[in-house]
Amino acid sequence: MKRIGLKATCVVGFDGTRHVLWRDGEVVFCGARIEFVGRGYSGSVDQWIDYGNALIGPGFIDLDALGDLDSTVLTLDNGDERAMGRMWSAEYLARGPHETFSPDEEVFKYRYAFSQLIRNGITTAMPITSMYYREWAETYDEFAAVADMAGELGLRTYLGPCYMSGMSYWRADGSLGHHWDEARGLAGLDAAERFFLDFDGAHNDLIRGALLPDRIQTCTPALLQRTSAVSRELNAPMRLHCCQALSEVAMVEQLRGASPLAWLQQLDLLTPRSLLPHGIYTAGDDDLQRVIDGGASLVHCPLVFARDGEALNSFGRYRAKGINFALGTDTWPADLLENMRHGLNIARLMEGGSTLTSSLDLYNAATLGGAQALGRVDLGRLAPGAKADITVFNLRGLHLGPLFDPLKNLLLAGRGDDCIASYIDGRCVMHDGQVSGVDYPALQRQAQRQYEKLMRSHSDRALARPDWKTLFQPAIPFADDYSAHAPLSAIDPLS
Repeated sequence: MKRIGLKATCVVGFDGTRHVLWRDGEVVFCGARIEFVGRGYSGSVDQWIDYGNALIGPGFIDLDALGDLDSTVLTLDNGDERAMGRMWSAEYLARGPHETFSPDEEVFKYRYAFSQLIRNGITTAMPITSMYYREWAETYDEFAAVADMAGELGLRTYLGPCYMSGMSYWRADGSLGHHWDEARGLAGLDAAERFFLDFDGAHNDLIRGALLPDRIQTCTPALLQRTSAVSRELNAPMRLHCCQALSEVAMVEQLRGASPLAWLQQLDLLTPRSLLPHGIYTAGDDDLQRVIDGGASLVHCPLVFARDGEALNSFGRYRAKGINFALGTDTWPADLLENMRHGLNIARLMEGGSTLTSSLDLYNAATLGGAQALGRVDLGRLAPGAKADITVFNLRGLHLGPLFDPLKNLLLAGRGDDCIASYIDGRCVMHDGQVSGVDYPALQRQAQRQYEKLMRSHSDRALARPDWKTLFQPAIPFADDYSAHAPLSAIDPLS
């Protein structure tokens, strides 16, 4: 194995307790492990790479990583989800839900998303996709292909097919209904357990298994009780979306007689293996204490909620109480720097000042917090013995302004594509902004074709099945008859 040395004007090291900044720093690794971080390495090195004015740091950890051609962005300024067909309608459920994409297209959406994650400096991902345009949930065979594709790209991933025992839908009168299929949910968990046993540790340990039930309101007590047992038996991380909508909280309280977090505590699903996006709507300090007592982690995704005018009550206060935070992208773009920036600004607005949440707090959540949530002391830091998951962010961009602090410059004005190189497990998976083995123009054209297919599918789910083009209103009205022209989604994005 070659010993590689990286140099840059700034290197984020780890002193055993916290991140520290080295000026004119060096990182040396051999194979998958880091051997040295600091300055003045005296050993032999097979190859030195000097990145100049750049920040070398640990790869970002995204625990609600966009693994999809994101459909949430289609709701932007397009009115109520009930009218535009993102959620199921009663008539769609009666006709029989169906897949929007073919099996190959399902795997492609992950290839597109994983390439974007790498491009934005994310080295460890636990992906999330929408179940609204699926027949039901994800499958073992689908994820066997996803695991192989992630291994090919070199992305460190925590994978497993999503499963659920129910789906909410809109009735014609505007009320919310709930469809249940307990047998299908338990079969989905069986498939997830099988996937874990077959793929945990695959591709030289780049692939780890995880249990990924859909959302708390789409899971029955039996499914979550069995999930708790399997997570314990396999020592498997478990991610469950909860506390993300008032309708969810009301539904859980009605059906289970407890707040979402109180119910999870009853089911023994608040443990150090538990990752909980998003924690927006909680029942006060008692709920927060349940998270702390169980050792669970919250996965904070500030951008996707801000678009709907929602926000975490107080990142800084929750963190000060002892809650571990990881970060997630959840929506387009797959840019954790942007989520850090939004997270910082939103926290200070919600907290009425700048004293409770710092820029470093958000950076820590994207690195050390994600590693803690996964129980991985070898990720989220650059230190001897840690995994060689390393990113290089260019600091020469005009948009960054005069350089005064590399991290603050990036959080104030940086973007994910300032990442110019990425190493995962010691393998260079991106060089000069190019993800290895990925044809960007071909990738974008295929994504564009599939996205129009996704948009067309909204008509099937919307009440009365309107023309799909009427569901998506442009920010600036068209001067002529929109329906008479090809939709913007059909335009070649690279022409």
